[in-house]
Amino acid sequence: MDPLTIAVAGGLRSRLQSLDLLANNLANATTSGYKSDREFYGVYTSADAESTDGNLTELPLVEKQWTDFAQGTLIPTGNQLDVALSGRGFLSVNGPSGPLYTRNGNLHLSSRGELTNSDGYTIRASGGGAIRVAPGSPFEIAKDGSVLQDGSVLAHLDVVDFPSTDPLKKVTGTCFQNAQTNNAPTTATDTTVEQGQLETSNVAVPEAAMRLVGVMRQFEMLQKAVSLGVEMNRKAIEEVARVGS
Repeated sequence: MDPLTIAVAGGLRSRLQSLDLLANNLANATTSGYKSDREFYGVYTSADAESTDGNLTELPLVEKQWTDFAQGTLIPTGNQLDVALSGRGFLSVNGPSGPLYTRNGNLHLSSRGELTNSDGYTIRASGGGAIRVAPGSPFEIAKDGSVLQDGSVLAHLDVVDFPSTDPLKKVTGTCFQNAQTNNAPTTATDTTVEQGQLETSNVAVPEAAMRLVGVMRQFEMLQKAVSLGVEMNRKAIEEVARVGS
């Protein structure tokens, strides 16, 4: 395969990855607590193809994907099952394989009276376990995460923070898993829990839409480059055939 086709193929692949990422961000622009994904471009050297001057071909790629954990806007809902975190930190939930962490405070009440997130995972209390309230009776979630009902403290939300958010990997749209044991969660400080509010997604829709259009145009230009390369190769073959005849 010629160097032009190899380089264009690398460009098409990286743009496809960017398109998937941007499309997913836009699809979750209205998802509470969603954190936008971004990409970091780099190049790698193809050891399988050399250009005519003997230099190895460098191909573009999405070197890594990272998550922007900037806080979204807090909006009032008036729903006692909605909570938002003001400041750093995450709500802990009991996932199928251990604790998961989220900024999505759109809570639900199960038939057993347990507070759950939108994925059905129970909200984790400080020290572990689920949080149960009496169905049909109002409850309050204080700014320090205390869950109160009928004047009694039932539990405390497990609100945690991490030394670094880099090891946090998305396992669902708004839930993250801590991928490094040496990045242990600690109790979040300077963070308040706001009942009756939700944190919006931090996706900047106009910017994401503009980037999506830009990447699509780049993709179209690279497709044209493929067609041009094919046409150049066809003419070269015809010329070689003509000389040999």
